[in-house]
Parts: sequence; C-alpha cells; structure tokens
Amino acid sequence: MGRIPAWLGWILLGLLSTSVDAGADPVVILLSMDGVRHDYPDRGELPSLERMARDGVRAAALVPVFPSSTFANHVSLATGTHADRHGIVANRFFDPELGEFDYGNDASFIEAEPLWVAAERQGIKAACFFWVGSETDWQGVGASYRRAPFDSSIGEAEKVRQILEWFDKPAAQRPGLIVSWWHGADKSGHRFGPESDRTTDQLRQQDSVLGTLLRALDQRDAWAETTLIVVSDHGMAIVTESLDAGALLRKAGIGTRVVSAGASALVYLDDPAQTDAAVDALRGIDGVRAFPSGQVPEGLRYRHPTRTGHVVVLTDPPRMLSRSSSGLNRWRRISSVFGNTIGTHGYDPKAHPEMGAIFFAVGRGVPPGASLGSVRSIDVAPTVTRLLGIDPPRHAEGAPISSIAPPP
Repeated sequence: MGRIPAWLGWILLGLLSTSVDAGADPVVILLSMDGVRHDYPDRGELPSLERMARDGVRAAALVPVFPSSTFANHVSLATGTHADRHGIVANRFFDPELGEFDYGNDASFIEAEPLWVAAERQGIKAACFFWVGSETDWQGVGASYRRAPFDSSIGEAEKVRQILEWFDKPAAQRPGLIVSWWHGADKSGHRFGPESDRTTDQLRQQDSVLGTLLRALDQRDAWAETTLIVVSDHGMAIVTESLDAGALLRKAGIGTRVVSAGASALVYLDDPAQTDAAVDALRGIDGVRAFPSGQVPEGLRYRHPTRTGHVVVLTDPPRMLSRSSSGLNRWRRISSVFGNTIGTHGYDPKAHPEMGAIFFAVGRGVPPGASLGSVRSIDVAPTVTRLLGIDPPRHAEGAPISSIAPPP
C-alpha cells in the first residue's frame, strides 16, 4: 500500500482531532539532545528518530548561532536571537556588573525574553526540565513548573516520567509548553570524537528513551493536540591540535585572564591599553585569528558591548583553543598516543558544516514527509509559538518554519 497523500493526511488528522477532543489545547514538547551532529541519525538503528522523520519532518541540518556552544545555543533556541542580543556569549564569561557566568542557570544574565516566559506572559503554562536559564525567574516571570537545581546525573528516563506527569495534569493545570535538555551524544563526542562507535552508542541509548515517550503519547491518543520537536544545540568536529592563548600572551609579557572554549577564547586584559599588542601577538600564530572585541566579523553576530573581553580569538578545526592543563587537552594527548581523536565544537557554523545540529518534528501541525532543507536555531522559538497560537518571544529575530503550522 502506498503512502497516504499529504493532503489526505491533513483531512484525516482533522477528523481525528474532532473525534478525540475538539476542545483540547495544543501542547508542544521541545527536547534538546546535546551535541548530536546533523548526520549522526544516518548511522542507522535509531528507530525513534527514524519514526519522527517518517511520520513527520527532518531538517537536513539545524544551523546553530556562533559560537556553536551549548549555553549560547540553548538560549538562542529559547529566545530566537543571537548571542550578541541575548548575552550568553559562551559557557563561561565575565560581566562587569553581574560578575562571572560559569555554566550558570541564573536567568538575570539573559538579555532577551525566553520561550517559557513568552508563553506564561500570554496565558500558557510552561514546564522546564533543565534548560539553560529556566531555574530562576526572568524579570519576575518564570515557568509554572520546573526542575531545579541542575543535576547531570539525572537520566532521560526520569525526564520522560516527569514530562508525562506534567502532560497528564488536568486541562486547567497542564502546561502547553514543555522543554527539556537531554545528554545527547556530547560527552562521547568530546572524549572519543564524532566518528567513534561510542558516540553512536550513546545516541542509541537516547533514542531508546525517546521511544518510551513516543509510545506513551501513542497510548494517550495525544497526537491530535501534541507536537514533539527534537533538536540539538551543535555538532562536533575532530580535534588533533591545541593552542593555549593565555600562555602565548603571558610569554609576550601581557597580563591577562583568558576563557577558552574550544573554537574561541575571550581575552580579559589586565591593562586594556595592551589590546593592540595582544592582537598583534596572537595574529602571529599559525591558525589563529584575533580581533579587538568590537571588531569581530559582523557576520558572526558576536559584538557584545561588555561580555566578550578586550580580544576575541578564533581558530578552526582540527585545532582548538584550550589551556595546556585542561582536562580535555590532557585527554587529547593521551588519546593521540593510541591513535585516537577527540572532538569539540564552537566553530563558525557557516564555515564548518560539521557544527550543524538536528531538527525533527512530528504530530500536530507537522505534515508527514515534508521536505526541509537547513533551518536556523533562531527559527525554533517562533515555530513553537506559532504552534501554540501566541506571539514569539519579544526579542526573537527568527521566523517560523514555513511548513510547520497548526491545522486550520
């Protein structure tokens, strides 16, 4: 039997919606699997993601914002804007008023409205299970339901249990928006490289738990009212070399504090008058590009007025920027002895396709089999709000994905 035409599928979906619960409010579940590169699902034996692609849509890639790092992109996914606007410029950075941000969850560092705040402001309850910035209120507004504090030891089975508990609440209490961070394949990708079987195995474990959620939604006949979206924050590149920008500057007699993040480093000088000297010292190193923070290439959207230090340093794979004593750098040296590689990310996603992430969607508002090319991370939040029938977050610059929309 051939595939049902898309137009007929929409008619049947509309009839099903009427017969199950014509008055049910829409629910969007947004999951992020950390560090899943756009091509990992092509490795096979991932039945849950395969089902989502078959019954819904899969993008060729989801293009992250620069830097293609975890915290910057989770906030971009939630706000629909770039790091220079939402302010989370790296996993670690310094703010002259708020102090150090170090893999933090304090929403006061976020300078653009997050998705869950936009939902609550417009009368839709939200629920968050470990998403950057969701643990505290943003300008006095927070999610109705949230799990805190962050605990990396909590696995995805517990997250599915909690998601279903929220989903099963009475209509007046049930959240219309549920967001959750999952471990994805990030840890294995860093330690063993993106091509490692261990990285694939970690994703298979995630896929298995995703299957539990899909089956639970099947059992609840939930698809007429529910959209499930699975994304990731970034991809992963093989790394074989490392440069220590801080050590290079100290060798040149320049006092500084450097925060390295794989593909980039933020240089906070003891004496800002040495900015030009620092740039000159770093530009003489093969494979390094350095800019005064206000002169970073405009296309990167990385000219934040206060948080990117005095100098921004960039590199490209297979190099990374890291302290010589960092754990990842030590592991890189050990791995190289055995002929193995490691992985990292953060590079310019426009120049390095391996930074591309995943995007899958299925359920209400998703025409089965629709063809999607690359989509942008800043388009995710506006797509979610359109499915919910509300306005995007106030500072969003993205646009809803055209083929994903609530049925008329």
